[in-house]
Amino acid sequence: MSDDATYGSPVFDWSVLTVPTPLAMVRGQLGFSWLEVLGRLVTLDQDEFEWEPGPDALRVVRRGEERSPRTLGVGEWVMEWPEGSDSPQPRTIAWLVAHLTEAFFERWEWTFGDRIARRDAVAFSGEVDPAIEGLTRWVDLWRDGVDGLPDDEVFTVGLSQATEIDAQAPFGHLVLHMNRELIHHGAEIMVLQDLYRARHAG
Repeated sequence: MSDDATYGSPVFDWSVLTVPTPLAMVRGQLGFSWLEVLGRLVTLDQDEFEWEPGPDALRVVRRGEERSPRTLGVGEWVMEWPEGSDSPQPRTIAWLVAHLTEAFFERWEWTFGDRIARRDAVAFSGEVDPAIEGLTRWVDLWRDGVDGLPDDEVFTVGLSQATEIDAQAPFGHLVLHMNRELIHHGAEIMVLQDLYRARHAG
């Protein structure tokens, strides 16, 4: 992180842990998970962010420098897209941040937004500070949307229209899915950063 970068501190209302409702439980998991993930993201430097942990790692690169036939993103930077859901390609931290960004953007847009844009409308960055700022923006908007719902909305079917499954499921399932995305990709980011630091110690 550069000296002048500021992402803000995630606000976590600890009192949510005392509220005995399903929505409070998923909100608590989301808020605390983001607190931990952002706490690690703000310690990243550029070398860690773009480090390739293996051959043909998926990256965020300037348009025209991609290795994969399919990319995602508008503007100067694109994220390389895997050939399939079971692709064995390793991922850089930059790619994982971009993936979380497009996932939270699309779910926010099709739940609380205008329900027009898809993930291919997201602008990414291969620079650590703007990338984390972008992710923070969409996670914060998603959290604000979820936090503003009445408790019984957790059971509303079709509150989100992001995917066919979302449109047919109680909203709480989507919140839990996005929590899971944040937790498991956040864990990947932490492990990659630890591996980079171990390899480059001294």
